Amino acid sequence: MLIYAKQPINYIIKNHPNKIKTLYLAKEMDKKEYSKLMKMDFELKRIPADAAGKMCKNASHQGILAEIDEYEMHDYKTFLGSEFVLVLSGLTDIGNIGAIVRTAYALGVNGIIACGVKKLPFEAIVRTSTGTLFDMPFAIETNIHDVMNDLKTSGFTTYGADMDGKDIRDVKVKHKRALFLGSEGDGLTSRVSSKLDEIVSITMSHDFDSLNVSVAGAILMDRMRV
Repeated sequence: MLIYAKQPINYIIKNHPNKIKTLYLAKEMDKKEYSKLMKMDFELKRIPADAAGKMCKNASHQGILAEIDEYEMHDYKTFLGSEFVLVLSGLTDIGNIGAIVRTAYALGVNGIIACGVKKLPFEAIVRTSTGTLFDMPFAIETNIHDVMNDLKTSGFTTYGADMDGKDIRDVKVKHKRALFLGSEGDGLTSRVSSKLDEIVSITMSHDFDSLNVSVAGAILMDRMRV
């Protein structure tokens, strides 16, 4: 897969250099940094800026691109022995998913399960998560009800995010927990919400519609750390 831009590539160079096949440079860089890259195991190529633009369909590549290994998805059932799982119900916005992956990794989530989708563009999620996807176990399972049942039978308490839920500050969060986040437009369906153990929310200080799902998810994940 091809990724581009400094942040995700620098993260992968630092943490997962073995996943890089070829690094493409489309502009000059510091000599010391270049010498350091030359000593690494991946192939290093200089290319013209217009060639770099064609490779990434004229996106903002910041002069650096990389051909890396494909992301290997996990089986969500391997998460059932962990303590903190995040379930994304119908989320499709890649910017939001990438931000959620980054935050989940920072806040100690053990695994993420995307439901209601058959596939996702992991190439883009690697970029929008600034590379942290390679450190965050991620699974796709179309049927959210199967996921919910497996989590519950494995001892998880399930929490769903909704504006009409109980203020998360007033909830005594259980040690083995799963947070369900709904889609950007519709949130969690009533069928899903009705089967969760508790619905939680973030009380606003001012009269306001709602928070972006990645922002709300970040707040809830932080307050659900135990």
